[in-house]
Amino acid sequence: MTNEPNIHVGHDEAGTNVEHGDHDNAYSGLLVNDAHWAFGTDFEDPLAGVDTTVPEGVDPKELAAYCLMLGDDALIFSQRISEWCSNAPDLEEDIALANISLDLLGQARLLLARAAAADPALVPELPEGSPVPDEDRLAYFREDLEFRNVRLAEVPDGDFAEAAAKILIYSTWRLAIFERLTSSRDSVLAAIADKGVKEMSYHRDFAGRWVLTLARGTAESKTRLLTALNGLWPLWAELFETHPIEASVAAAGIGIDPAEVADEAGVIIDQVFAAAGIDRPERGALAGVRGQKGRDGLHTEALSKMLADMQVVARQHPEGQW
Repeated sequence: MTNEPNIHVGHDEAGTNVEHGDHDNAYSGLLVNDAHWAFGTDFEDPLAGVDTTVPEGVDPKELAAYCLMLGDDALIFSQRISEWCSNAPDLEEDIALANISLDLLGQARLLLARAAAADPALVPELPEGSPVPDEDRLAYFREDLEFRNVRLAEVPDGDFAEAAAKILIYSTWRLAIFERLTSSRDSVLAAIADKGVKEMSYHRDFAGRWVLTLARGTAESKTRLLTALNGLWPLWAELFETHPIEASVAAAGIGIDPAEVADEAGVIIDQVFAAAGIDRPERGALAGVRGQKGRDGLHTEALSKMLADMQVVARQHPEGQW
């Protein structure tokens, strides 16, 4: 990354070349006559130039369903963490949480694009010629029952102690999976995981340091941390339950059976807790609805409320451009 301003050469009404993006006029970029979809970006396809051929012997629909699960985890957790923007205890943590959210959003975009490339039938239909890219259609134009994220990702924000605890739990689980996904037979998934490992390592370290700080800080900070962990712990077991899709893609050498990383993730959590001088909460797993949970499309009420906020503009103006 450089400190140079982004320069976008457009044309004014007289057809004269105009450089946009200089520091003298923060609004000059709006003069460009290019049309952009209002709710996405003008970035190219995130998988442009990448060979998205499904490996031999792999069911494209199962690969897509698996990528959708992983993509939804990242998308929903990113949205939840982004709610801390301007609300964190201080500026440094505010920026750190915003960066974590952006990392997760980047993972979501790649994974949803991979899902769409493997099985285009997953992508919600919009009027022919719509400018909305596939990954944005999957983000903005599905109902809550069509999302496949684990329920931990959708838990509403509590206090900062809960944010730290939630990021620690999520990133510990996710990092263990991504480390194994780097050997996936699907080269696209392997590349996404390789990038994600670096990001999730930072996320886990950031959260782990804060869990130690809060646990060893004041009586109030420790109480808040223990309360947060007690509320989140019923969602821990769900992270390691094997959905049939996960079992199938793991057998095909494409994905990871989450049950395989349960012991490893548990060891990491116990190490952090031991250093912090706290114990695992004694809470049972949160039940599903007729045995179905997040991976099956059964969620908490919190997801519906989140999607109502996240999707409202796109749904009201599906063809909106600026």
